[in-house]
Amino acid sequence: MPKPTSRILAGRCECRAVRYEVADEFRYAANCHCSNCRASTGAAFKPFAGIERSKLEVTAGTEALLVWGDDDANHTRCGICGSLLYSVVRDGEYVHVAMGSLVDEPSIRPAEHIYVGSKAPWFEITDDLPQADEL
Repeated sequence: MPKPTSRILAGRCECRAVRYEVADEFRYAANCHCSNCRASTGAAFKPFAGIERSKLEVTAGTEALLVWGDDDANHTRCGICGSLLYSVVRDGEYVHVAMGSLVDEPSIRPAEHIYVGSKAPWFEITDDLPQADEL
């Protein structure tokens, strides 16, 4: 019996110069409240979904990518509009896709809030998801 193929999700930056595809096979998802994620997104937290790096492909705009960091640990943005698309993590093996950059709806939802020990003091978490002071 053939293995079912997973659904492919589209993602993009705000100006649409960079586009990517990623398998809807995310391993985990969370809302990160650390000060770096807040600064990176300009928001109270960063909703992200983690997946193996090999399951994400930039399909347009590779020349426009702005990579801050090195090959095994970085934040990848559109160099034109600045949109955060994904972060390369876990020794380069995984990417944390910024869920706001997805065009299509993923099957996963954030399952927890992490780094709430450093969350923005002006933001109140009002859902019932588990909360961790750190990771």
